[in-house]
Amino acid sequence: DYVVVKMIPDNRLPPRHLHSVHTGKTFAVIKWESPYDSPDQDMLYAVAVKDLVRKTDKIYKVKTRNSTVEYTIKKLEPGGKYHVIVQLGNMSKESSVKISTVPLSAPDALKIITENDHILLFWKSLALKESNFNESRGYEIHMFDSLLNITAYLGNTTENFFKVSNLKIGHNYSFSVQARCLYSGQMCGEPATLLYDELGTGEDSSTSKTGRTTDVAAIVVPVLFLLLVTLGIGFVVLYVRHRRLQNSFTAFANSHYSSRLGSAIFSSGDDLGDEDDEAPMITGFSDDVPMVIA
Repeated sequence: DYVVVKMIPDNRLPPRHLHSVHTGKTFAVIKWESPYDSPDQDMLYAVAVKDLVRKTDKIYKVKTRNSTVEYTIKKLEPGGKYHVIVQLGNMSKESSVKISTVPLSAPDALKIITENDHILLFWKSLALKESNFNESRGYEIHMFDSLLNITAYLGNTTENFFKVSNLKIGHNYSFSVQARCLYSGQMCGEPATLLYDELGTGEDSSTSKTGRTTDVAAIVVPVLFLLLVTLGIGFVVLYVRHRRLQNSFTAFANSHYSSRLGSAIFSSGDDLGDEDDEAPMITGFSDDVPMVIA
């Protein structure tokens, strides 16, 4: 024997398994499940979004019969912090989750230029890659002194450069540039950090590597060029000497050519020696031997 029992749905239960699926700079995707399985009618949810920075609230309504609900909260601010509460429209028990949106990116191409008594920080405009950034918001600059182990706020600017003075010799500094923080420093952009080794070097670690590579290239390239020029000159000299020897031998062979025999005739030292041996040796003349002249 068996019996089928159908439980009466309890609309006072909270949504289950509320969590964040994905967060961007201006949106967040949340997901939850209905208070009970397989709802047999549309369920109305109230999604309350509390801005923990601005201290404002927004309420959205979601009506669905699905057991699993996915909802996208839009018009959020980069780097913001929010408290999301989901409950049925009859104000039953609630489920909540805290989310933080992605902050603005760090400025690109942060560089240092060293002047006589100060340095200049340069970077690319953040508006080139961040559509949510307005130049009127500006940037703020911080400096960390590793010798004193302190961080100082240098100021803010709406330009793409910043002048830093009164640096001490022998101190190592780290500079950071980021989108200006809003609402008492609670909504900031990601910082771009630059290491500055010593006063007078005017380079960060990446710039130093680039400079050293450039210096090595400036030495190696001329040496290789001179080596190639030397090898070229050597080949030219050898070629000219070869041509001269070839021409000298041709002239010498032509001067000993016999048209009767059709070949060149060369006499060796041995042949000359044999002829001298066969010739009679001439000795001195005696006084008592008359000289006959025919």
